[in-house]
Amino acid sequence: MKPLLILLLFSLTLFSCQAQTIEKTNATNTGSLPKNITQFDTAYKTIHIFVALCDNKYQGIVPVPTKIGNGQDAFNNLYWGCGFGVRTYFKNSTEWKFIKTQKIDSLLLERIVFKHTTKNYYLIADAYNGKYIKHCTEEFLRSSSGLLKDTIHVNNKAIGIAGNAKLVVYIGHDGLMDFNITQTFQNTDNKKRDVIILACYSKRYFTPHLKAANVNPLLWTTGLMCPEAYTIHDAITGYILEETNEAIRTRAALAYSKYQKCSVQAARNLLVTDW
Repeated sequence: MKPLLILLLFSLTLFSCQAQTIEKTNATNTGSLPKNITQFDTAYKTIHIFVALCDNKYQGIVPVPTKIGNGQDAFNNLYWGCGFGVRTYFKNSTEWKFIKTQKIDSLLLERIVFKHTTKNYYLIADAYNGKYIKHCTEEFLRSSSGLLKDTIHVNNKAIGIAGNAKLVVYIGHDGLMDFNITQTFQNTDNKKRDVIILACYSKRYFTPHLKAANVNPLLWTTGLMCPEAYTIHDAITGYILEETNEAIRTRAALAYSKYQKCSVQAARNLLVTDW
């Protein structure tokens, strides 16, 4: 009887371990599956901004003051809560009406939603924990290529975000200077999305990942830059007015020149459009 009892206990233990392993594996796989939600209210267009928060500790950047370089503190972060951060700058804009903010989780620290005051445009900005800049970059690339599609609900309306957005934007440190991404971002739905990438040398580093993504690069960079919100704000102003790529570039360059105290020509050399 004793050997049978031992065998029974061993079998139950083995089954329990296998069940836990399967449950854990399924949970992991479910969480990592890319979203592909395509039903949303097409009466509204969306601009989706992915912000990798500035992070002295986890990013290969020239350190900024500690308070604004804490990538786990969105409220005080250089690219989010500071005066020229995305959240604060757009909140102070007369062109955009603040709708709501959401605290998501330890990876996506905050999501903020704006509605344009005169056009049928929503702007969604996501503040990613600076430690997870690679994940933020991958989400931007998946969205740009249409591999990731999602929605949020605003005033009982399903609003398209990620690959359902008309314009997809990345703001932050160019993490591709520090790490490699091996995934291929091949567009399969034949929809061309507009993209803006405000990060150092973004044209050089993002081009290999976007060549197969079927995107229209409205604005990206040829050198070192400070991706504060005035540049993207003014570029979006032209975008909503349906201006050409070159006109949008000019708006962005004028804003960058004004706030960075550089010549307009220097700003135009930095901020370029198309391939």
